Amino acid sequence: MFRVMRFALLLAGLLLFGNVSELGAQFPAQGPRLPGDTSGNAPLRRSPPQPGANIAATVRTALFSRNWADRDRALRFLVKRNKKDVIPALITVLRALPDSDGRLLDALQRLAGAKIPQDWTAWMEWLEEHAEIRPYREFASFKADLLAEIDINFRGFLYPGVRHEIRLEEIVWGGVKKDGIPALVNAKQIPAGEATYLTDRELVFGVSINGDSRAYPLRILDWHEMFNDVVGGVPVSLAYCTLCGSGILFDTRVRGRRKPFVFGSSGLLYRSNKLMYDTQTKSLWNQFTGRPVVGKLTNSGIELKVLPVVIASWQDWLAAHPDTTTLSLNTGFDRDYRPGRAYGEYFASPDLMFPVVVRDRRLAPKDRIFVLRDGANEMAWALSLFKGGAVIHDRVGPRDVVLIGNAQTETVRAYESGGRTFVATEEDRSRVTSDGARWTVTEAALTGPGGKSLARLPGHVAYWFAWQSYKAGKPARTAARK
Repeated sequence: MFRVMRFALLLAGLLLFGNVSELGAQFPAQGPRLPGDTSGNAPLRRSPPQPGANIAATVRTALFSRNWADRDRALRFLVKRNKKDVIPALITVLRALPDSDGRLLDALQRLAGAKIPQDWTAWMEWLEEHAEIRPYREFASFKADLLAEIDINFRGFLYPGVRHEIRLEEIVWGGVKKDGIPALVNAKQIPAGEATYLTDRELVFGVSINGDSRAYPLRILDWHEMFNDVVGGVPVSLAYCTLCGSGILFDTRVRGRRKPFVFGSSGLLYRSNKLMYDTQTKSLWNQFTGRPVVGKLTNSGIELKVLPVVIASWQDWLAAHPDTTTLSLNTGFDRDYRPGRAYGEYFASPDLMFPVVVRDRRLAPKDRIFVLRDGANEMAWALSLFKGGAVIHDRVGPRDVVLIGNAQTETVRAYESGGRTFVATEEDRSRVTSDGARWTVTEAALTGPGGKSLARLPGHVAYWFAWQSYKAGKPARTAARK
């Protein structure tokens, strides 16, 4: 997500007043429609129900009533009731709802038994740590109505009774509406010779399938975070979560479905990771795992296949693939595609933008890693291990692997090693040697003498916090072996 500096002010206005021109006449003295109302359009009555008559209504009164006496009475009832099921609702609005007298925070602290200050991020991380807390039954309606005040299209993702395998209470608005970060779909490609806007050292996502080589510059993908394309006859999506530094290439074909999936950006996040959606069912998917987690496809068993992708400098990619094409600047969208314009400050900062618990501190949250994603056999390596260019041998599950990379350009490719030992060649980074014989680094395989070949393995670069959050317990190499 991007450009969220004025987020709190914007959300506060939406929570309290909605769209003034549309809601002002509809809810004159009693305030806006109440998020969480299952009817979706019932305003707060002038004589609100007695606290406790309906917990969903009591929560709405406590949080959104403009009658401060009613609001105070409802808050005090929730504290006296002493059940934690309303905590997620209180934390949700703590992000931006004015609480000048501190009553909302006091109620939250009493219910949670925690002395956390008025810090939405800290409370969200506390909530992540307390998975035992289950929200009250109507919470999905509350969340859906609240988000619909920002963008009515969010109702396509969250609604009463929606299936989900992640906690709805941890889904947060990322600062844009649905498709506010527009995906590229079969975007125009141009020959390398026409890409005069690219400089030698800037980075691209490199994809090569069945001899079809294409470069997708990060300066363009920073603004779109998703492309849907057909490369070498294979329908693919590159889901790029700028927040967690991961561009993951998925094969969008799924057995049993007639058409490949096409993806977009929902505008919603989960633990500082993009929730993408498919245009067929409007299900929300975890970008890092390639699994549907909210909506019709939840618990379907679908998990997208990860394909190899590499980050490389334009100079290196072009040298290896002189016939490559790359994205045209004429994407159909009006964006400032100069390098670093979208996320330069975030990439340069050690800080995260949205809440997520970082339990494993062997690396800093935004240290870059390379992740091998070969089905059940997954592992991560600190990108710093490839400083100056390196060849690393390791074992992942039953498989011997070799990784060839350069931290400076964030370039890592993984291959089966077949038990061989490889050594880098200083004069040519596109080649390695084994027992004196030269092998060539390609996008499909390591190719050696006599037609020998060792298959490329899928993987991608990411920030450490995403790996330790979504792949907790999986092996990681954070320091060189002695």
